[in-house]
Amino acid sequence: MSPTPHRLLARVPVGSTAVVCRVTGDRPVVRRLLEMGLVPGTRVTVQREAPLGDPMELRVRNYALSIRRADALRIEVE
Repeated sequence: MSPTPHRLLARVPVGSTAVVCRVTGDRPVVRRLLEMGLVPGTRVTVQREAPLGDPMELRVRNYALSIRRADALRIEVE
């Protein structure tokens, strides 16, 4: 049995929920994302995206969070 492949948060459709698996990238960026609550095991719902896809609004731990698409590409979810 192969493990479930992870996808990137930037690829999750609007209205869908995913669980954060891993945050990758440079240390300062990873630290900032973790401090905003995007830690492994956290449920994230994509609320909406700007017309050109940047930024995207997430629902994390009962609050709204907007992040850049470049940052969402660093977050692996399942």
